[in-house]
Amino acid sequence: MKKQTIIVTGASSGIGKEIARHFLANGDNVVINSLTSEKLEEVYQELGGGENLALVAGNISDKKTGKQLLATAIAKFGSVDVLVNNAGIFETRAFLEVDEAYLNKFLDTNLKGTFFTTQAIIPQMIKQQDGVIINIGTPLVNHALGGANITAQMASKGAVHALTLQLAAEFGKNNIRVNTIAPGTIRTPMHGDTVDESAGLHLLNRVGEVHDVAEMVFLVAKSNFISGATINVDGGMGAGHHLN
Repeated sequence: MKKQTIIVTGASSGIGKEIARHFLANGDNVVINSLTSEKLEEVYQELGGGENLALVAGNISDKKTGKQLLATAIAKFGSVDVLVNNAGIFETRAFLEVDEAYLNKFLDTNLKGTFFTTQAIIPQMIKQQDGVIINIGTPLVNHALGGANITAQMASKGAVHALTLQLAAEFGKNNIRVNTIAPGTIRTPMHGDTVDESAGLHLLNRVGEVHDVAEMVFLVAKSNFISGATINVDGGMGAGHHLN
């Protein structure tokens, strides 16, 4: 497999950090991004720094951040082969209590961040006539849970799933492959110490680990013939769940 240049948003912890680590371990170049520069610098050092790694702090919902990611990747590594739109937020609030500001928070990060970062990167992939976009979604857009107050999150993530299909259709002629990876509940700082209480949402009756997602992202990034797909890495969550 050829050496690639990977951009990973939301890479300061959890799934994003593990994705970056996995590509680096396999010899690729990686540009990591998160909102907070201090935390990003810590992760940069944790991942070993070095000539294969670069960092760009910034809010992905701001168009300028996508342009900075592109400029850094081209200046340091000469190409952008894979964009992993991993940055996202997750909270719970009852639907009738969701106001415009709360909804906008999810639309800005989960949808607009994915949309505008991809918009910044795709022209370079068109020049290369090659590239992979991987959006991080969720099986819960097609598997609703009564009692889970996540309408704002699912509205934004459902839009990301739809965006994947449209981008795959529009840019397939340019040899740009666009896919969604949809994790189940994964053991990350975002889910805290109670994550194992969600085990029963998965047919495997356990939660996932960050390396489970990173391995699938890597596989899809290296594929030449997967596009427009939603691939669940979810322990069977998308298929069903336990009654108890």
